[in-house]
Amino acid sequence: MKRDKLERLTPSGSRLFNFGSCHHSIIIYLLILGSVLVIGISVSFYTRDFPVKFLQKQFAVQFFLAAPPPPQILPEKPLLPPPPLPPENLSAEQNQTIEPTSQIFPTMTDPVPTATDPHTNDEPKTAGPRIGLKEYLKPPEAMHDMNDKELMWRASMAPRIRQFPFNRTRKVAFMFLTRGYLPLARLWERFFEGNEGFFSIYVHALPSFNGTVSEESVFQGRRIPSKEAEWGKANMVEAERRLLANALLDFSNEWFVLLSEACIPLFNFSTVYSYLMSSTKTFVELYDMPGPVGRGRYNRKMRPAISLRQWRKGSQWFQIDRDLALEVVSDQKYFPVFKKHCKPPCYSDEHYLPTLISIKSRRKNSNRTLTWVDWSKGGPHPAKFYRTEVTPELLNKMRRSEEECLYNGELTSVCYMFARKFLPSTLSRLLLFAPDVLKF
Repeated sequence: MKRDKLERLTPSGSRLFNFGSCHHSIIIYLLILGSVLVIGISVSFYTRDFPVKFLQKQFAVQFFLAAPPPPQILPEKPLLPPPPLPPENLSAEQNQTIEPTSQIFPTMTDPVPTATDPHTNDEPKTAGPRIGLKEYLKPPEAMHDMNDKELMWRASMAPRIRQFPFNRTRKVAFMFLTRGYLPLARLWERFFEGNEGFFSIYVHALPSFNGTVSEESVFQGRRIPSKEAEWGKANMVEAERRLLANALLDFSNEWFVLLSEACIPLFNFSTVYSYLMSSTKTFVELYDMPGPVGRGRYNRKMRPAISLRQWRKGSQWFQIDRDLALEVVSDQKYFPVFKKHCKPPCYSDEHYLPTLISIKSRRKNSNRTLTWVDWSKGGPHPAKFYRTEVTPELLNKMRRSEEECLYNGELTSVCYMFARKFLPSTLSRLLLFAPDVLKF
């Protein structure tokens, strides 16, 4: 009864209005639910591929107001290469002497060279001086700090390409093996005069010698680091190898002539230069000599490296080209055998080089030396020449041999370019006869 009473009190329009309001609310709820689902699906798809970035962005949004301002970004400095490790074969004291990194590598203000474009022929553009082939080709000073092991290793290097990529003047290396002063230096200075650029000079004197040379002399500054060299011992050959090694450091040296303080030139420089540069063979005297001073000096302990069939004898005064000089300084097979087993009455300076050539380069060698000596008086050493013995006739006899020799396959009477043994007292007469007889 109460219900009927209420229905009578409530108008029909109000019921319709309530039903419509409820209907609109349901629609709004459905739209909100659909939007939430779409957003959820989109967020789920986004976070599946980029979870880290999404979290970073959410974190940035959440703390944007509290985050400090970003730091100022400075330009990044170029990295320097790490300092080099000290060589393994140096002692602890030597390692302490290595230069600091700041001295080895350029600083930020140092000029840094740029690379050359491989597709052009342009020179590399650098902010500083160029370090290239010129510095590499420049030979060191005659008096350097290399020991023999370092010297032989460096001198043994040889380019495999025969064509030189630079202009080069071929030179003759004159190597003087002396005890001290060069008593005939004035004659040699006259010989070299006016031919600068076509020769090099190297002097191996005893370490105890402390003499000086005048500033105007061509021998000034040409002394190399030396050690004791005694006649008949292996250290004499070591001195010869040391001279060759120093001369090989100059890439322009093509011929190498071993001389003593008692040697003189028999012709002027241009004749000697042409004779050597035009030769197709080297000049090392070697022969197979029976008897006690030849084969009798062979030591059977040298086998199997050196056999009696390979054993040779000859003069120590040689004239060789660059290829043969490289063979001598790089030899690590035969010289150690000589050093160990060739002792007096076996003399290494008379047998080492002739034996090495007979093994390595027999066909390229002329089997004779260009240094004239007089063995007519007998004994272990050639005859010496005193002042009064020096005459134009003697010099001409040396210049024109009575017995002809082969030069580039043809017979000639010009068989010697040098001669020995001239005592210091002969200098004045040699200087007197040089213009007319020796032609310098």
